[in-house]
Amino acid sequence: MSQARPDFTKLSVSERIQLAEDIWDSIPAENPDAFTLTSGQLQEIQTRLDAHERDPSSAVAWDEVRSKLFRR
Repeated sequence: MSQARPDFTKLSVSERIQLAEDIWDSIPAENPDAFTLTSGQLQEIQTRLDAHERDPSSAVAWDEVRSKLFRR
């Protein structure tokens, strides 16, 4: 039997954001192995971090990335 979906619009924006964060945070707490990075993923993160530390000016500001994404 399916339950009716709650009306989330009755919550304020900040309450909905907090609810989403709480739900997101509960996932790895319930199943921590589901979000373990592979050694390849960890190496890629380290490679990108090293590249950024060598040349911090190569970073792109979030505002610029966001505006390019939404121009499409």
